[in-house]
Amino acid sequence: MMKTGTTSASGDLCQHRGATDRRGGGGKARDGEDPMTDVRSARTGGADYRPMTESTLAPYLAGFSEVAAILDGVPQDWKVTEVGDGNLNLVFIVRGPKGALIVKQALPYVRLVGDAWPLPLDRSFFESQALITEDAAAPGLVPKVVLFDAMQALVVMEFLTPHIIMRKGLIDGVEFPRFAATLSEFMAQSLFKTSDLYLPAAEKKKQMAVFCANTELCRITEDLVFTDPYRAAKLNHWTSPQLDDIALELRADGPLKAAAQAMKLKFLCHAEALVHGDLHSGSIMATSTDVRVIDPEFAFFGPMGFDVGALIGNLILAYLSQIGHEDEKGGRDGYRAWILKQMVDVWTLFSARFVELWSTEGKGDAFTAELFADAASRAALAEEQARYMRALFEDTLGFAGCKMIRRILGLAHVADFESIADKDVRASGERRALRLGRDLVVNRARFANIDAVAAAVVAADATR
Repeated sequence: MMKTGTTSASGDLCQHRGATDRRGGGGKARDGEDPMTDVRSARTGGADYRPMTESTLAPYLAGFSEVAAILDGVPQDWKVTEVGDGNLNLVFIVRGPKGALIVKQALPYVRLVGDAWPLPLDRSFFESQALITEDAAAPGLVPKVVLFDAMQALVVMEFLTPHIIMRKGLIDGVEFPRFAATLSEFMAQSLFKTSDLYLPAAEKKKQMAVFCANTELCRITEDLVFTDPYRAAKLNHWTSPQLDDIALELRADGPLKAAAQAMKLKFLCHAEALVHGDLHSGSIMATSTDVRVIDPEFAFFGPMGFDVGALIGNLILAYLSQIGHEDEKGGRDGYRAWILKQMVDVWTLFSARFVELWSTEGKGDAFTAELFADAASRAALAEEQARYMRALFEDTLGFAGCKMIRRILGLAHVADFESIADKDVRASGERRALRLGRDLVVNRARFANIDAVAAAVVAADATR
């Protein structure tokens, strides 16, 4: 018999919210709480929460009929392998006679740092809800959720194979033909269909209410992306001594700090759509024919440009890191050109698709469709759409620059650079990324289009 306290992959988001109020293993909500009045009452974990291991996970999962149906056999037949290499969670592959699944369990602290940095377990709830919402908006572009178990703060989902983490592919020089088309479609669909352009205001507010409690993970972004790189934060680190001078320079850079804080204000205030919140190449799994987006535990209603900018910023980092991954000077020039094309195509395809969706499916309470039935009104709407996309483009560049700077001077770096053993070579690429990142943040309004950004990337790399 299936254990209680789970969320299956069917039904609407509010039904899922109710399901998480039940505690796994026969538990219940805390005495005196009305779990439907506050999403925080759906917090995961409790007295019976235990971090899973390779030996304890299979017996626990055996009680869930959805899992047993996919894996087949008995728990003794299942092979469990812990594969997590991220900053926050445990991740397991569970293989059975007939199939395999991914199990992701939240830990009550930041894995990268340890129990000195506690985190709430309910981030697994937000991840499961984000995956379900994204799959509804952009079917087939995220892993299917099999179930969410509240008591153990774990999400069981589709196992993607033979996919690899895209960041690893970018380091190894692998091309992914479906990348730009898939990511542009994912962002256009998931952002548009959770915005006021598509949703009735009441429905959007209902969805916002579910995710508004994801405050701790938002706080991580607020500090690590927008604030810590510009102050002497305890957890900051960089390639030293090579970058000591520029780290100090950027901490004293008034225009940069003001511009970064302006981007932070947008992050804090602009609840435009459900954003993934951590959309970089490490949150993408891909093959030559399929691309999926994973790990949306940072999801919240925020500025659309944050997702688009995170992706573009990470592509720029990948481009500028190629100096450390080529066997000879110029050996990766062809691959550099491929990365640059992906950056241009992502924005070009995304912006065109977003406007197309707005023009054909814009049924939300913003820009009420019946007001634009005549030709003159449609022309005025097209002008407003162009202004809207221009503002989104500038947001994208500002967020991209913030992401680039934080990945070099802050706590969590990227393997694109960290895997370069020669510190001088690594630092030379990082320095160029910092200079370009600053330009994108401070001068985001000066870039005419995505081709101008591409030209700036090439110019930055030309100094190597």
